[in-house]
Amino acid sequence: MTMSPPCKRILIVDDDAAIRRTLSELLEEEGYSVASVANGLEALAYLRGDPSSIALVLLDLMMPVMDGFQFRAEQKRDPALASMPIVVMTARGGTDRAAIDADAIISKPFDLLKLMDAIERSCRRG
Repeated sequence: MTMSPPCKRILIVDDDAAIRRTLSELLEEEGYSVASVANGLEALAYLRGDPSSIALVLLDLMMPVMDGFQFRAEQKRDPALASMPIVVMTARGGTDRAAIDADAIISKPFDLLKLMDAIERSCRRG
């Protein structure tokens, strides 16, 4: 039995289509509404189109076009997006949560329970 999710809609930002598809399926099974894009540039365009439609971003760090670090820099400069919760997913070891200024960092391959916990904690902050 799934509980009502704390965030209504999550944006997945990852260049790997299989990861986007898997995460979408898993999160939808948990009751979340999900959108996904392949890089930071697409994420910014999506969020700027309707920032109130997304409650949290699941962000990969290493992507072509615009990586997670560049996305975070641009996001923080946009007052409408700056406070949106971010959960980083990365295979890059040694990434410091403070350095990327994320609510949480989840290592890839990810553990579903840790991911769900990070999402719930990040959505309830503030």
